[in-house]
Amino acid sequence: MQRLWSPWRSKYIASGVDSQAEGCVFCSIAAKPDQDAANFVLHRGEHAFTLLNLYPYITGHLMVVPYLHTSEFDAVPKEITDEMMDLAKRSQTALREVYSPSGFNLGMNLGSAAGAGIADHIHIHLLPRWSGDTNFMTTVGESRVIPEALEVTYEKLKARF
Repeated sequence: MQRLWSPWRSKYIASGVDSQAEGCVFCSIAAKPDQDAANFVLHRGEHAFTLLNLYPYITGHLMVVPYLHTSEFDAVPKEITDEMMDLAKRSQTALREVYSPSGFNLGMNLGSAAGAGIADHIHIHLLPRWSGDTNFMTTVGESRVIPEALEVTYEKLKARF
């Protein structure tokens, strides 16, 4: 049997953090601009911010999050959704420049039934993709293998914002 190591996860596991117990994780991050590097915030705009997903499906998994706390996408003012789309485009450009992916997934899961892990605060996911990047671990082992530490991904992408 081979071993897969993910030592960067031990810090989170040992912390005992329960993001649900602390309220909205996105609102907490939005309120602490002095902790952007620790929270992997890549860019702050007027109405929204871009950050790395702490539980990525793949290296470079980004999210665009409005400062407005809402679960209702269709109720969000146009100036906010416009900026969210602009940040998604900017994120795609940064990911293309840094990782040269073959494609992208862009989407939102609205509500728990749709797969939203944080259902009370809308956000856009943007994932770079490469041909053949679904491996046996995701398909059979229900685990993901991320080849790059979040800190490394953050440093590579931060320079593009």
